[in-house]
Amino acid sequence: MRSHRALLYALAGQAGWFVCVLSAARDAAWLGIVFVAALLALHLQQARRPYQELRLVLWVVVLAAPWETLLIRTGLIAYPHGAVWAGFVPPWLLALWVLFAIQVNVLFRWLRGRRRLAMALGAIAGPLSFRAGAALGAAHIPDMLVTLGVLAVGWAIWMPLLVWMGERSDGTGAPP
Repeated sequence: MRSHRALLYALAGQAGWFVCVLSAARDAAWLGIVFVAALLALHLQQARRPYQELRLVLWVVVLAAPWETLLIRTGLIAYPHGAVWAGFVPPWLLALWVLFAIQVNVLFRWLRGRRRLAMALGAIAGPLSFRAGAALGAAHIPDMLVTLGVLAVGWAIWMPLLVWMGERSDGTGAPP
């Protein structure tokens, strides 16, 4: 049963990523936000301790917003659509962080206690996700090499941090 749940989360996560990125690229970012909000509601409905999961989601968004804003303000990445305030992280990108946060205790729980592996996975997958988003038109990366390097370092920190945060605020009730 656990593998079915993980598969559903993986599929929903990929669908959510595409809806957010493609709707942002087409200047209709609200579609991705609504989609992720629905996934969050379903996730919280399934959680044994929904307030713990919601707390995790909120902390992830609170910590991610300054990081993403820093990337924008330093000119490493630009988002042509969906920004509410110029120079700040667009809400659709925060929706992607919500999407990632609801997957932490289901899809990435296997990384608990495997800090180096989490770092390596983050350093590779994080920048690839941004590169793919830029290729689909949701972002503009002026200096690809520099930006991907910064993202690799950032995600080498983010991934183990998110796994650690999930471990401390696991409301899914899933077996270890």
